[in-house]
Amino acid sequence: MKVTVAGTGYVGLSIAVLISQRHEVIALDIIQEKVDLINKKISPIHDDEISYFLANKNLNLRATTSPEEAYKNAEVIFVAGPTDYNTETNHFDTSAIERIFDDIYRINRDAIVCIKSTVPVGYTEKIKKSYPGMKIIFSPEFLREGKALYDNLHPSRIIVGEKSKEAEIIAQLLKEGSLDENTPVLFTAPTEAEAIKLFANSYLALRVAYFNELDSYAMQYNLDTKQIIEGVGLDPRIGMHYNNPSFGFGGYCLPKDTKQLRANYEHVPNNIIQAIVDSNRTRKDVIADAIIAKKPKRVGIYRLVMKEGSDNFRASSIQGVMKRIKAKGIECIVYEPSLKEEHFFGSKRIDSLEEFKKLSDIIVANRFHPDLEDVRDKVFTRDIFTRD
Repeated sequence: MKVTVAGTGYVGLSIAVLISQRHEVIALDIIQEKVDLINKKISPIHDDEISYFLANKNLNLRATTSPEEAYKNAEVIFVAGPTDYNTETNHFDTSAIERIFDDIYRINRDAIVCIKSTVPVGYTEKIKKSYPGMKIIFSPEFLREGKALYDNLHPSRIIVGEKSKEAEIIAQLLKEGSLDENTPVLFTAPTEAEAIKLFANSYLALRVAYFNELDSYAMQYNLDTKQIIEGVGLDPRIGMHYNNPSFGFGGYCLPKDTKQLRANYEHVPNNIIQAIVDSNRTRKDVIADAIIAKKPKRVGIYRLVMKEGSDNFRASSIQGVMKRIKAKGIECIVYEPSLKEEHFFGSKRIDSLEEFKKLSDIIVANRFHPDLEDVRDKVFTRDIFTRD
């Protein structure tokens, strides 16, 4: 089939690579640099599997900045544009998706269009009315930053928000590229599929918040967090997974998805959904207060990224901690190899790790790294299990 993927972030590029193993794929982006890298078989994002597949697999994939070239002959179009959360409207900003739809409607309205971007509950039914005659389907993605292609090759489930021939085509395209034979496939109504995405991510955020609040309690009363979590996790209903304390949940998905779900609860009584968002803010206060109490003159921020294997530090929790520390007049310096600018919000970037260690009174690390072993006594972290 002829397939187009609009957007080459984690979601779009991983889908493009996945499907181009068997089909002709054009990846569309507005940034010429990213397009050029993809055409040179170089990944513009940090993802080991994507980099490997681009360099070593025989993929039928090319990239372009031209909507006409991308959409004209496409049979299926995956939309993977960004939907950042707008704090003024208290909803996702879906304008980038609508710009993509405007082009598709103008160039090739006969294609099957599958939205992979995360959208508000009820969005797909609404957008269908704006583009009459188009076959629009929503299919949520469940990918980790830095592991996007891996999660497409080994999907936990494939969910398609429609029950139709077109929906089966979407499911087949996603499933045939998978390395797992028995991936569950679920066909639902579009609005239910949208809700699945937001509720799944909000549950993950809830779990992060729960173990962070457990750790906050242990910090307050000088208890051993690890012992408590291990004892709690031995209950098979809870389990020893996704339970490592941190400075809070961050990254591209969880903060905005929990806020969007909270907005969707506007007319529904709730306590837990609101509390997930509030808990994350409180956790950053707890962490910052603990650092400030040590009265450092200069705090070193070790890595802005959220997790190992990712180059994304959008909405990372350590930034919130850093802002709170700086608000008390304490100087911060940053060690972040993926940062290009000399300063990060007024804090100097230090390129040399050794110099960074020497200059820092306290080193704040959301996740501990062996590089810090020689200055462990300086490191402030809540990374109990030394893993994501």
